[in-house]
Amino acid sequence: MKIIVVGTGYVGLVTGACLADVGISVTCVDINQEKIKALKNGEIPIYEPGLDKIVERNIKAQRLNFTTHLSENIQDANAIFIAVGTPPDKEGNADLQYVKAVAKEIGENMQDYLVVVTKSTVPVGTSQLIKKTIEEQLEKRNSPIEFDVASNPEFLKEGAAIDDFMKPDRVVIGVENDRAKNMLEKIYKPFQLNGYRIIYMDVTSAELTKYTANAMLATRISFMNDIANICEKVGANINQIRAGIGADPRIGKKFLYAGLGYGGSCFPKDVKALIKTGEELNHPLRILQAVDDVNQDQKRVLFHKISKAFKNLKGKTIAVWGLSFKPNTDDLREAPAIDLIHDLVKSGVRVRAVDPVAAHEAKKILPPEVEYCEDVYTSAQGADAIALVTEWNQFRFPNWGKLKKMMNGSHIFDGRNIYDLELIESKGFTYHGIGL
Repeated sequence: MKIIVVGTGYVGLVTGACLADVGISVTCVDINQEKIKALKNGEIPIYEPGLDKIVERNIKAQRLNFTTHLSENIQDANAIFIAVGTPPDKEGNADLQYVKAVAKEIGENMQDYLVVVTKSTVPVGTSQLIKKTIEEQLEKRNSPIEFDVASNPEFLKEGAAIDDFMKPDRVVIGVENDRAKNMLEKIYKPFQLNGYRIIYMDVTSAELTKYTANAMLATRISFMNDIANICEKVGANINQIRAGIGADPRIGKKFLYAGLGYGGSCFPKDVKALIKTGEELNHPLRILQAVDDVNQDQKRVLFHKISKAFKNLKGKTIAVWGLSFKPNTDDLREAPAIDLIHDLVKSGVRVRAVDPVAAHEAKKILPPEVEYCEDVYTSAQGADAIALVTEWNQFRFPNWGKLKKMMNGSHIFDGRNIYDLELIESKGFTYHGIGL
């Protein structure tokens, strides 16, 4: 069996590498020549634990190949996974130009039956758009070649993507007929051997399942952040409330942590896209609009706390711990650190930032005034405050006594509630959490 994966971003590269690791011949296609050249040499363009070893192993075994030419590799393919980006446009819609371009090229070059699988996160109706685009090209060629379009949304968590793909809690597949279903069954058979659940449904439902899942998780985050803000006004503790409601099996414990809002490549984009879909259908998604509004406000909560504590920020030095939107990734898309640092720099603050892997990406988008440090102690030297933004493990147990001696000030702004208030204050610091 031969599979083509178009797009070597986060989803495409993980998908291609993991499918190759179970014995399938996979060719990954991307129009970025520099990226393909690097991948052929085993250089990974993203940070994802374990991915580099899988890519290296399967390149060596000749099961994983990289190219810039889809047309030259399509002839003997059984399935093509579309995993290109769908960034939001100015109106909040998912930009489908790259998806359409791939569909057009497939229609121009396919020679035999294949299944076109949408892996990119796309709005409802995209599979029909792909089908129509391919059919138009086949008609121009006067080539009545049969094909099917399926939807197979990804549910990968950055930082744990390999386990999510190899040991999924579910695989969602939307198909229109048994022929496409049989092809997807063959592809995912190695994963069924371990009893992982495959859920088959119609294509439209599969497309909407992805957006609904991300929207539900984003809703839990924004809801808890809204309650956290109430906690601060009445003197309650969001951590105790989380324990109280998380014990209810109808609610569960996950995604109930208060903080600085959600970021990354999925939740912000998908929430906005689903809101836009509701508008187009004349059915406003009022809850999701509130989720998005709360999240935008929450990203600035830490800056407001810092401003309140210092009154005048000009000339202050603040160590910012963590830049990526979550631990175990170098992804800064919609990261709360971006808003915080821009606000601090505009206020005349000297920002000294530290992140285990994301500094190289941060330099591309953050103000040039930001100083990047190798570790937490270097960043805290002479600082007036520390602002914890991303809960990397490396930041969880610093030497507070050492930090106290190094710093000019004593404020700790914990944007993820990972520190113990009593411990921090016993070391002579003033602690500021979220919803505490």
